[in-house]
Amino acid sequence: MRKLWTIMLLTALTACSGLTACSSRGGEVRPTAAVSVGDAPGAPEDVATGLAVPWGIAFLPGGDAVVTERDTARVLRVTPTGQVTELAKIEDARPDGEGGLMGVATKEDQVFLYYTAEQDNRIVRYRLTDGGLTDQQLLVQGIPKGGIHNGGRLAFGPDGFLYATTGETGDRDLAQRRDSLGGKILRMTVDGAPAPGNPFGTLVYSYGHRNVQGLAWDGSGRLYASEFGANTYDEVNRIEPGGNYGWPDVEGRGSDQGYINPILTWPTEDASPSGLAYANGSLWMAALRGARLWQIPLGEDGSAGTPVAHFADRYGRLRAVAAAPDGKLWIGTSNKDGRGNPRPGDDRLMSLTPS
Repeated sequence: MRKLWTIMLLTALTACSGLTACSSRGGEVRPTAAVSVGDAPGAPEDVATGLAVPWGIAFLPGGDAVVTERDTARVLRVTPTGQVTELAKIEDARPDGEGGLMGVATKEDQVFLYYTAEQDNRIVRYRLTDGGLTDQQLLVQGIPKGGIHNGGRLAFGPDGFLYATTGETGDRDLAQRRDSLGGKILRMTVDGAPAPGNPFGTLVYSYGHRNVQGLAWDGSGRLYASEFGANTYDEVNRIEPGGNYGWPDVEGRGSDQGYINPILTWPTEDASPSGLAYANGSLWMAALRGARLWQIPLGEDGSAGTPVAHFADRYGRLRAVAAAPDGKLWIGTSNKDGRGNPRPGDDRLMSLTPS
């Protein structure tokens, strides 16, 4: 085990070629915990192939997944054995640029979707029946939309409330405006009302974000978010209620005490982070431009160990990652999104056993 860990660490340090956890220059951030990642994960196995930009993955109690396709606006049910069934096509969705049908979350027989509509981004609730999705209920509207930076991730936290990420759509000032839903992490009840205890009495849970694309909670209930930077630094942040994460005044790490610094940053060519999941003591972060799966071991205090890159350039752009009820991770490629190079079988959903 010691030999394996040494080999993996040397590989990660060599491959990072500017990974900011390996240096402390400028806005770069060193990990604060020396945490071993143990064995490497097993090779991914295909669950389903021939998909088109699977954006979000959420699991039902029985182990099936609800999967969204950004550009087709299809909602799919995918079994662990690879059977794919279309549950619905969201007619109100207007895919355009980075917008479309994006996040999905599930709670019992309810399915929550985040999608780009004609004038805005919206969060909508449906009921899952044998016939598909019914009983549409609009929960949140008026989230700014744009051709870029639409946010879109949905996830239920351990507190039972629904969290949503929004982008600033290229209008940087929205991120610092607490009266705007752009550039934020939102927290709400299943009916779309501000969750009790929200820091400002509104839907806003944290602000100063450019474009958060992933949410995950560790075993102690701490919330982490993966976020696109502009030209220099992508980020993983630990989210505090009411926290201001600095955009557009800061990209990466800054010295202003009014902003919360990221726990890790990467050069954008190594990450462009999207989906985020937690399993077996580590965060697992999908990278689009970086075309790899980053494993970020966490210390008992929530600090980050040295990240390790898995499957670099093997499967192309990775967008979705989610922890399944059986302990496996599901990963989705994004090679048909207009920025990737599709390979035979793309886009695909894969599963692996995390280390």
